[in-house]
Amino acid sequence: MWKDFSRSDLAHTPAAVRTMALAALAASFFLALLCGLFYNAWTYEVDRILREEGGWQARLTLPQTGAGLDQTLETLEQFAQVDTITCNDTLSGQDFSVVDLTFRDRSTAYETLESIQARLGLSNKQAETHDTLLSRYLITDPQDPTPPLLLPFLLGVWAAMALALVLLLRNAFEITMQARLHRLGILASVGATPRQLRLCLLQEAAAVSLLPLAAGILLGFAGCAGVLAAVNQAAADLPGRQPAVFTLHPLVVLAALLSALSTVLLSAWLPARRLCRIPPLEALRGTARQQSAWRGKRPLTTRLLARCFGIRGELAGNALCAQKKSLRIANISLLLSFLGFTAMLCFFTLSGISTRMTYFERYQDAWDVMATLPDTQLSDFTLTDSLAALPDVEDCVVYEKRQASVLLPAETQSQALQDLGGLGALAGADAAATQNGWLVDAPLVILDDASFLRFCEEAGLAPSLDGAVLLNRVWDSLHSNFRNRQYLPFVQPGTAALTLAEPDGTALGELPLLGMTDAPPNLREEYDQYTLVLFWPQSLWEAWAQENRLPAPTQTPEVLVRLLGHEGIFQTECEALQGEVSALLDQGGYAYTVENRLTERATNDRMIQGAKSILGAFCLLLAVIGLANVFLNTLGFVEQRRREFARYLSLGMTPRELRSLFWMEGAVLALRPLVITLPLTAGMVALMLRASYLDPALFLAEAPVLPVVLFASGIVLFVALAYALGARKVLCSDLAEILKDDRLP
Repeated sequence: MWKDFSRSDLAHTPAAVRTMALAALAASFFLALLCGLFYNAWTYEVDRILREEGGWQARLTLPQTGAGLDQTLETLEQFAQVDTITCNDTLSGQDFSVVDLTFRDRSTAYETLESIQARLGLSNKQAETHDTLLSRYLITDPQDPTPPLLLPFLLGVWAAMALALVLLLRNAFEITMQARLHRLGILASVGATPRQLRLCLLQEAAAVSLLPLAAGILLGFAGCAGVLAAVNQAAADLPGRQPAVFTLHPLVVLAALLSALSTVLLSAWLPARRLCRIPPLEALRGTARQQSAWRGKRPLTTRLLARCFGIRGELAGNALCAQKKSLRIANISLLLSFLGFTAMLCFFTLSGISTRMTYFERYQDAWDVMATLPDTQLSDFTLTDSLAALPDVEDCVVYEKRQASVLLPAETQSQALQDLGGLGALAGADAAATQNGWLVDAPLVILDDASFLRFCEEAGLAPSLDGAVLLNRVWDSLHSNFRNRQYLPFVQPGTAALTLAEPDGTALGELPLLGMTDAPPNLREEYDQYTLVLFWPQSLWEAWAQENRLPAPTQTPEVLVRLLGHEGIFQTECEALQGEVSALLDQGGYAYTVENRLTERATNDRMIQGAKSILGAFCLLLAVIGLANVFLNTLGFVEQRRREFARYLSLGMTPRELRSLFWMEGAVLALRPLVITLPLTAGMVALMLRASYLDPALFLAEAPVLPVVLFASGIVLFVALAYALGARKVLCSDLAEILKDDRLP
């Protein structure tokens, strides 16, 4: 009987069937799209980690080789959770061996490693876990206070989206079930139990939703494949990027199907449960949805509309109050989408301005091509002249960086620095005090001899290789900020030598100074503001290091090559010069990495644009959910609005006045997110400007006004369209006939 009743009911309510089918199709599409995107993003990240870092899950550094190592490996095989044991010959040395482990159950990696450490007597420095890889499997170190939260965040986004879809679908099913409230009252009056009515409504929802649900799943995964193809095409020429391959696991398909089905059934059960509890008399009269517009004090929206538009504003405000619950998801989605969109654009605009000022514009005349040669000392590099002779190269500097310290007596500080209270007043905890002064970090920049002589001429010093040049400046942090730094002299003029020391304060020897300068050489380098930077010629460094028997450096040696092309060089010319540099370094047998400034900037811009596109898509998705809720309400509850407007018509209101009620409701719904968001965004921008010390005029000149206006216009346009269609559907019917409906109270 119930099947026949449901079949007959659905046949006579095609609008309700379409509403439920479209809602199920949209929900399953979004859920399948998110499941596919998240799964493919996860597989891409895991593949990248395996490709770049390896598939090891734990790594041991064993102070053993030969027979001792074999015995240790036998001990490791006794652990039940240890799956594979691999000797890493690349990282192993003559006196130690590095062993990579994987586990049968990844979730026990940290506990098993602790047991291995205790069994073999290894320290924490001799045992490490592949935290990045394990975190992608939702396995984190229980001792880590700040574990990686990227994957939990993505799962939280998926759960929030599922909840939003439940609320959206709930309204859709409530619309269709509300339309049959009178018939439900008739069934209840002849003896149907609430459980029977609830099952009837659920079977109707399931019958209507199954095919749209399956179609939505297929469309969602197809959309995921399309998104990945678009991303691959947009990022095809990014250096080092592997194309994403669309993959699906049966469990992902099952998860999408179950989540979509659960969402649909839960969304149908919620209104069915509520409607089946309505007393039969109220259901027969069709008054269950009628609610008081407010309780106690009138809402602010109603008061404002009443003050501006009189009785019509009062009626529109009351209607919005009556729909408060059904429009809740629309209000929240539209607010979050517009707030997220404007905040994202403002953040990227400020970040772009800061990056451009502090990096690209600051160093645009300092380098065009940069080569880095790890595990190489400046004395071993022999291609300086060949690189300088390349076409389009106007300047070539080869240098090396080392770390040292300087024992600076208190009286050696400049008078301006002493007047402010000394180095400690500016540097605070960054300055290490000694008995007679300060132990100051002194980065050493060792230039090839020809570059050092050119630097001496630029600094106004007599060219010589018999001493170093001191960058004599310290940041006055008391009277300036990091964006617009003011500098003071660091040491007294006329200082002829400085005492270099080890980090613990042990003196190494005196270093003669050729002179001082307040402008460093034209390099792509950042110098800490409370350090004494020293520029050395290569020949002096080698002689001084041999004479003073310097200990072996703690950091890995690294040679840097800075090439500067002609003014106005193009990206194609930079890339050609980069290729020539690579060819020379290949001939020399060096390990290296080479980059050029213009390609680096283009890549950075494309990465930022990609991040904008992804975040913008999520904001657009939220807006679509909110607008879908608006359309469902304006087009779904037509029957109730007809009865409402029939009453207004009987009281003497004209059709034009009735139409104005729709426009007032739509204006409030569309403009509320804008009115709330714009002040919040302005406050966030003001805080970011204050924190970054950027000139507000710079932001205003590049403020993303057009995208924000277009996004807001889209929201207003679609809300207006929804209410225009709803008004047309209601007002074009014969409202006078509705007054004769005996179901009206």
